[in-house]
Amino acid sequence: MSDNHALKEKAALASIGASALLTIGKLVAGILSGSLALISEAGHGLLDTGATILTYFAVRVSGKPADDEHHYGHGKVEAVAALAETGLLMVLAAAVVYEAVHRLFGPEAVAIDAGWPVFAVLIISIVVDLVRWRSLSRIARETKSDALAADALHFSSDLVASVCVLLGLVAVNFGFKQGDALAAIGVSLFIAIAGYRLGRRTIDTLMDAAPEGMTALVREVAEAVSGVVQVDSVRLRPAGAQVFGEVGIMVPRTMPLERVAHVKQDVSAAIARVAPEAEVTITANPIALDDESVLELVLLIAARRRLAVHHVTVQEIDAIKSISLDLELDGRMSLGRAHEIASSLEEAIKAELGPDVEVETHVEPQEIEELSGRDVSAQRGGEILQVLAQAAETGRVIHDVHHVRVRETGQGLVVNYHCRADQTLTVDEVHAAVDQLDRKLRQTMTQVSRVVGHAEPLR
Repeated sequence: MSDNHALKEKAALASIGASALLTIGKLVAGILSGSLALISEAGHGLLDTGATILTYFAVRVSGKPADDEHHYGHGKVEAVAALAETGLLMVLAAAVVYEAVHRLFGPEAVAIDAGWPVFAVLIISIVVDLVRWRSLSRIARETKSDALAADALHFSSDLVASVCVLLGLVAVNFGFKQGDALAAIGVSLFIAIAGYRLGRRTIDTLMDAAPEGMTALVREVAEAVSGVVQVDSVRLRPAGAQVFGEVGIMVPRTMPLERVAHVKQDVSAAIARVAPEAEVTITANPIALDDESVLELVLLIAARRRLAVHHVTVQEIDAIKSISLDLELDGRMSLGRAHEIASSLEEAIKAELGPDVEVETHVEPQEIEELSGRDVSAQRGGEILQVLAQAAETGRVIHDVHHVRVRETGQGLVVNYHCRADQTLTVDEVHAAVDQLDRKLRQTMTQVSRVVGHAEPLR
């Protein structure tokens, strides 16, 4: 059992004991004195005792975890209990008004004998109600309990009603015989007001009304997360102390799936920080941005089809865009099948960019098999390092060729190396310089079939 739930049960049990004792005291004092206001207060207290017992069992049930039939837990049973309490309050208010009006306009006045025991019961009741109201209000806020909030609302009305009864009896002692009946009407008024407030809150909960202000807060927090273009929808519903819901966000359609997953996690974490009682599901939908480049669109379309493309070239010729690209496909694939895939890709690009777009694809074989190999001798590796170092010295752009690895495979030598260049140079400039080294190595050593140069900033 959680600490919050144990606290709610303890508060509910204490409330039952206090309600029962005060009800007995008011009933005895009301019968002895003949005060309708005090008897109506005893009736109110009797209903309160029944309501607090109902609250206790509702609190116990609400703590049960979710199961196959109740996917969102049992929290709303507290709202059902509060709704039952609302009905009891309204019935009591109507009965008290009826009897008070009968006494006010009836042919015979009812004698009221309010001695010191009656006033003692009322003063004790006021003090106890004040303590209970403040204590239960605090616990209800801490635990988000509808049932305890209903109890606190009851006791606040009890407090005001007891004050009304006290004033009515004081008026009777000073000769104003209608004081007790008028006090009873005041009691019924406060009972009705408490029932209305409780019923409105309970119905909002049962109708899945979002907690006040939380929708705007969740939207604001989600929109502030990096990667979120906008928040499409926020749907929240309370269930006892918890709030369940869904938040729909829009992300750039060019964003990788891994990044989308991280954005969703960031949104969930941000919402949990400001509303720890909320358990929301995040859904992400792609959206086209106004600043998407043609290159981003082409790469996105290819990625959706799990196709590898590179060397994408975009030209503007007489207001017509011309796009060319290299498409890698399995080298064992038939030309007919490869042409179908390439044509489908071209049509998808035209559908996205418009019919007045030229798209040409160059199909080339994709390496799909792993090459087995072995390291060459240290002497052979040294020769290759020397060729690369001399070429770098001649070009004067690439420096510090290091970490050279040479493997002999069935398709020739595969060379990997690291080098350095000025960090202020552009990618184009460094790429051209690295390509020059690669060409020099392949021209000098024809056995080399593949060269991969990794450039790093110059220290």
